[in-house]
Amino acid sequence: MLRTERHARILEHVFAKGSAGVEELCRLLDVSGATVRRDLQQLDAQNLLRRTHGGAAVGNIGLEAPLKYRSERRKPEKMAIARAAAALVPAGAVVGMTGGSTATEIARLLAERGPVTIVTNAVNIAAELILHRDVTLVVIGGTARSESFELVGPTAEKALAEYHTDMTFLGVDGISAAHGCTTHDQLEAATDRAFTNSSSRTVVVADSSKIGKVTLAKICPLSAVAHLVTDRDASKEERDRIAAAGVPVITA
Repeated sequence: MLRTERHARILEHVFAKGSAGVEELCRLLDVSGATVRRDLQQLDAQNLLRRTHGGAAVGNIGLEAPLKYRSERRKPEKMAIARAAAALVPAGAVVGMTGGSTATEIARLLAERGPVTIVTNAVNIAAELILHRDVTLVVIGGTARSESFELVGPTAEKALAEYHTDMTFLGVDGISAAHGCTTHDQLEAATDRAFTNSSSRTVVVADSSKIGKVTLAKICPLSAVAHLVTDRDASKEERDRIAAAGVPVITA
């Protein structure tokens, strides 16, 4: 297992439980205590978690791991979701795109296929697309969130009101039949909602870990969602409930 993958697994486990011991992480990763302690020291130095006596706990960064670590989690599933999502985009479309590791994979596929116009508030996506000749890129400004590499807030919302997209790919931290689409951050939720309001069609892209989950801030109800694209590990019961609420579910 690569170091970045170990770090991603450690962060995911610690964030899910609140804390974890060294021996527990050794069993999870099938590595030595020395390796786990070294990994914890590195993650603590980056303020991604808090090193404790005998283990680690959630640190100042809160409930989200930075994008570079989240992108390593469930990568094959995210690639499958991205391929299925990109297939929904007609040639020459204007596409809105929020941040997130799955959205980044979609952006790469669309850029290679081109031509396409992409409206995004994600600075990592913008940096990747800016040199693609077949991509017309519109970057929405705002206040930067280091966790997601997104620009959010009133400035972003005001800018989005001036645009119209044929389709928006919306990344979420949770989607459920009972609570709709949610995310961890209130500013991000409002900016995401502005993306949906400016689009003819909103497609939620979410791997199975997000299905049935509810987080702090509501983005939009299911009535605002045209499709959900997820992977085969997503709870069938929750997928069925979401479909019964009127959202077609594509399983990649």
